[in-house]
Amino acid sequence: MNGADVGFPWFLDTSKFFGIKRSARTIPSLAIQGISNMRVAMYYNNKDIREEEVPTPKIGPGELLVRIEASGICGSDVMEWYRIDKAPLVLGHEIAGEVVEVGEGVDLYQEGNRIVASHHVPCNTCRFCLSGHHTVCDTLRSTNFDPGGFAEYVRLPAINVDRGVYPIPDEVSFEEATFTEPLACVLRAQRIAGFKPDETVLVIGSGIAGLLHIQLACAMGAGRVVATDISEVRLEMAEAFGADAVIHASKDIPSELRRVNDGWLADQVMVCTGARSANLQALESVERGGTVLFFAPTDHGVTIPVSINGLFFRNDITLTTSYAGSPADHVAAMELIRSGRLNVSKMITHQLSLSETAKGFQLVAEAQDSIKVIIEPYR
Repeated sequence: MNGADVGFPWFLDTSKFFGIKRSARTIPSLAIQGISNMRVAMYYNNKDIREEEVPTPKIGPGELLVRIEASGICGSDVMEWYRIDKAPLVLGHEIAGEVVEVGEGVDLYQEGNRIVASHHVPCNTCRFCLSGHHTVCDTLRSTNFDPGGFAEYVRLPAINVDRGVYPIPDEVSFEEATFTEPLACVLRAQRIAGFKPDETVLVIGSGIAGLLHIQLACAMGAGRVVATDISEVRLEMAEAFGADAVIHASKDIPSELRRVNDGWLADQVMVCTGARSANLQALESVERGGTVLFFAPTDHGVTIPVSINGLFFRNDITLTTSYAGSPADHVAAMELIRSGRLNVSKMITHQLSLSETAKGFQLVAEAQDSIKVIIEPYR
């Protein structure tokens, strides 16, 4: 299986999503409403997130202004070592909302449309995009929306509007739609790993990413799905979302895996936690000819020993990674959510107001009883 991203289907008929509801709710422009400032959750560090007031972004030609109805907290949002040097800033990239202002020259969208948007978008013309590796594109790494999703409004630059906006089907809620971006990342990851039906999949770490991997592997025909975690609550969730067996991370994972998998290790190992011990467990739990996909980043500076002979010579083990998702992955993710193939609504454990963003970050950072925490600015 080729690990490259497939091209974006530019022929996508958005009318089937917007349909007759496109003009069901027309929101006056902010200039008419006289709204000059908005509330944001300003990030200083994981324990210092303040509700502040900033000017509402003004849009230009080709741009959109989106009222944020729901924004998910991602595990990467609480990676303090990765964020702290850029603070203060407004985080949040798993957004769903409603268009409230349309810039000159934008014909595809109008006020009242319900949309999801990508914060990073590719150029589609560089050597990386043309070879199918959209997520390492320099443009993708430099694009973003203004500010982040933990705000009342977000401005989508013209390039994001052109190649990073996805309509929300009528039957999908704003909260469910926030899963589009994380599910797109999981879709790309399993494609890069070369997942095939009937394979045994071991998911190490049963947080939100792990649970999405579990559900997707089941939907795509995995022969057996086994999950691990240090939390009993998360192990119960893993079973509820389709894992055939669960193993507490404190146990001897390779031995337990063989016990529940007819004596074999896993064909595919998806590492969905940054713990160094989990990465080491993965290398010991993959079968000959199998693949280990390192999905979650570690803390800064973490390294692991790799035995070239032990893993590769005569054993054909593949180690790989995946970052983000292509535009096509976002389209596919939205369809999986719409069709109900993946039950994302049951993953939502906390819905908080903008003023409770600090509490949400604490819940995600502690990684105990929460699965998906969503911030709703107008809650």
